[in-house]
Amino acid sequence: MSDVKAITIPSLEGKRRALVLVEDRIGHYPEFRAFFANVFDLDRVGLREPGYLAAPSGTEYALVFIGRSGEPFPAGVEIHALVPALEPIDEELVDRDLWEILRWMICGVGGDWTVADLEATGRLYRVPATLGGTLRRRM
Repeated sequence: MSDVKAITIPSLEGKRRALVLVEDRIGHYPEFRAFFANVFDLDRVGLREPGYLAAPSGTEYALVFIGRSGEPFPAGVEIHALVPALEPIDEELVDRDLWEILRWMICGVGGDWTVADLEATGRLYRVPATLGGTLRRRM
């Protein structure tokens, strides 16, 4: 199981949203769209507010869902780290968190999508979170 958790709206006081990842076509596999719609109640919430996650590092993330005319919602997602307003971003921490968010998503989507395949792909593309023992193997 993943240490990533969907959370309610966190305090945004003294924080900024730092864009860290964009996936503009989550609907090319309907399972991914259905996963996000289920976790964040998007059929009811729509574009009204982002979804929020807490990552293993303790950093919170806002998931801003993208809608496009003529496409099922959500069409895409932006992931924003919620970081102190005037502080630099810890890029290594964000990379590890993003990898854990991807693992959480793959676990939630299930079916033909496996964490083992994600990890193999990460090693193939030399994703830093998969190298040097930083990837936790819980599955």
